Amino acid sequence: MTDLSTGSIAPTWEATLAHRADPAAAALARARFETQGIPVEVVAASLSDSGAALFRDVSSGRSDWAVPYGGLLGAALLAGEVAIYSSTLVARASAIRSVAVDALLEDFSAVSVAADLGVSRQKVYEIARGGAKLRESIAREGS
Repeated sequence: MTDLSTGSIAPTWEATLAHRADPAAAALARARFETQGIPVEVVAASLSDSGAALFRDVSSGRSDWAVPYGGLLGAALLAGEVAIYSSTLVARASAIRSVAVDALLEDFSAVSVAADLGVSRQKVYEIARGGAKLRESIAREGS
């Protein structure tokens, strides 16, 4: 849905909670937010800024810092969702790194890759091991 006053696209629950792989878990999260009176725009904003506004407000020392988030329970729900989203991003980044390092080892030595990444040669092999498995899985799905 487009907000005619700004021309921006209003967030939906489906898009906002897309990082939750399990649709049932996303539905439960949505229900908790709605029960607490937290609109999708607040959840989307909290995820978009990685919880920066939440942290700024909790660090303010004001006694009413949690009011914009639906109170303390709402703030806790939002912080939990930011953590789940962050974990998803870490997992994605780790998978990308693993695949890239595994592919790099096809053309470069582990010593060279390690030096470029600033890690030990042993760490390069550890990182690449997950990438090899993921690349095999992707190849199987593609065929």
